[in-house]
Amino acid sequence: MSTPRKPKARTPIMEAVHEAATDLHRLGFIDQRKMRKYDALCIEPVSEFDAEKIRSLRERYQLSQSVLASLLNTSLSAVRQWEAGDKRPGGPSQKLLSILDRKGIEALI
Repeated sequence: MSTPRKPKARTPIMEAVHEAATDLHRLGFIDQRKMRKYDALCIEPVSEFDAEKIRSLRERYQLSQSVLASLLNTSLSAVRQWEAGDKRPGGPSQKLLSILDRKGIEALI
């Protein structure tokens, strides 16, 4: 039985719940499937990126729209539409923008 990796908890209460669940899993009282549910409860939600936040993130790393599009594996027109406020990034793009914001460009290269 493998020990699941510990996700970053949203709150101190969720941290305590996850720690207790991890101990119960390690002792065999909670199966892997149930442990995944506890893991999912503790994952921080991905922050929303509006037009201004995307533009400032791109400028912080001195990226052109086309380079940002390449890093996110999306089209140049998608990045242009996001920055114009015409559209919002979808789930995978939101996640990659969040990683870029939190961990820097090295995490995406």
